[in-house]
Amino acid sequence: MLQELLPADLFAFFLVFARIGSVMMMMPGFGERYVSPRFRLLLAGAITLLITPVIAGVLPPLPSSPLSLFVLLFGEIVVGLFFGTIGRIIMSALHTAGTVMSFQSGLANALTFDPVSSQQAAMFALFLSLAGILFVFVTDLHHLMLEAMVMSYSVLEPGTVPPIDDFSQVITRLVADSFILGVQLAAPFITVGLVFYLGIGLLARLMPQIQIFFIALPVQIFLGFLAFALSVSAMLLWFTNRFEELFTASLGG
Repeated sequence: MLQELLPADLFAFFLVFARIGSVMMMMPGFGERYVSPRFRLLLAGAITLLITPVIAGVLPPLPSSPLSLFVLLFGEIVVGLFFGTIGRIIMSALHTAGTVMSFQSGLANALTFDPVSSQQAAMFALFLSLAGILFVFVTDLHHLMLEAMVMSYSVLEPGTVPPIDDFSQVITRLVADSFILGVQLAAPFITVGLVFYLGIGLLARLMPQIQIFFIALPVQIFLGFLAFALSVSAMLLWFTNRFEELFTASLGG
């Protein structure tokens, strides 16, 4: 019955679009909340039109029942969300690093609106999140994600059961690696913060008549901005290298 209501070409388009659209809704840069959903869907549709003829050989035949069609589309959506979430988790390392930097710089309460997460975020976290997305496009890492999106059809063919166990293991390991990366990016600030607090403690002991709190906060903020200005370029370059390594490793490359 479905063969009469749904042409084979239209079925192939929607099957590919289910995975591509899910990836585009989660992929860093394309899947941000400030990007119009209409634009994301149009871009996903354009990519679907381009790659559907290329991967037509691996697409399954049209199912005979609506339930089988629903299960097939749901599996493609799960696979697409997995591939899109990989890049999203790696990008969260910048938010972790920025939050730690803000705490060490005395700017933890200086919150501003973050268009990436649509919530309040620390100043350094906001800057690094936006700069990280910019570096992804400048260094053509979005090409890597788009290529992985297309190559996923040779690894996980449509119609196969998504390996949920493998997906969960990859996501768990990636969350840990992303957190470690965020702490590593903020390591200079942690070092400066420890030295600063140690110096302030010694100064308070040696000269108790000085109002330490009136002196400490401006100096702490100044040191935070100075450390950020000296390390931000190397930090973002190292992040782009680690982004490529973690993304490739997560896909088994």
